[in-house]
Amino acid sequence: MSSENGKPRVAVVMGGPSAEREISMETGYFVMRQLQSLGYEAKSLDFDERFIESLRKISPDVVFIALHGPGGEDGQIQAILDYLHLPYTGSSVEACAMAMDKHITKKLLAAEGLPTAAWDLFDLSGGTLPLLPGSLDLPLVVKPRNEGSAVGVSIVRSHEQWTQTMIAFSENYSEVLAEEFIPGREFTCGILGVDALPVIEIIPNKDEFYSYEAKYGAGGSTHICPAKIDEDLAARIQMLALSVHRLLGLRDYSRTDFMVSKEGRPYILEINTLPGLTATSNLPEACLAAGISNEALIDRLITYAMGRTNGRVLA
Repeated sequence: MSSENGKPRVAVVMGGPSAEREISMETGYFVMRQLQSLGYEAKSLDFDERFIESLRKISPDVVFIALHGPGGEDGQIQAILDYLHLPYTGSSVEACAMAMDKHITKKLLAAEGLPTAAWDLFDLSGGTLPLLPGSLDLPLVVKPRNEGSAVGVSIVRSHEQWTQTMIAFSENYSEVLAEEFIPGREFTCGILGVDALPVIEIIPNKDEFYSYEAKYGAGGSTHICPAKIDEDLAARIQMLALSVHRLLGLRDYSRTDFMVSKEGRPYILEINTLPGLTATSNLPEACLAAGISNEALIDRLITYAMGRTNGRVLA
């Protein structure tokens, strides 16, 4: 069932219960604006306890997932939509679950010989705080095992800071990663379809790294797109972003963040299966640099999803 103009009816799901709810709402509004401009019949809904009921009322042909963080990027909503036989934008249940798990992702990267910082995993659920790992040298980057958008990321520079950070993390998380801190320049590279987009350099203006506040706060960071780097390094980053996308079985779009060391070697930091689509987001910016408008980006993602239609059963 499509709308009168022949375009599929779209449900845009946004919000949700994660720490990234506010950013998800911004992504959802961005998507809605483009869909309405393109002439799609589009309605938005929250990812809450009434989600399936709301979805049935809309009766969409396709779902645009505008969620970020747990619930949206870990396979949960994808599993629901698969059960309902509704096509949706972005990667599959399995790919999302793998990419959201930083420990599993880094093990896969290491097994494939793709560059990522040395790390260790720590269990905080046993009631005793882990000691500073002997295998890793300070400073360390500590982050939750399953979060996105740099939520909860801290840089630890001393034994005292390690203890304080572990105490703070144990209140909200059962497992954390500690990885080698690599000083250098930060870059990100998006994938759209099967192509790598222009590389962007990210310069945090207030924080020491590309934190949640630097990503989304006004004036939090400066983006240089395309990055002013030599062609060989740009091609290397693009190749690595494509390699990660393929290794994890991602589809439609993704974005991989990098740190390039002072020696010029890129290291893979984070993989985003549902990159932000807001006024300050990197993926739309890279698309514009490649000659792809915001409308064309959203239209293309809908087209990718509709290509996977396998018979709607939602009633």
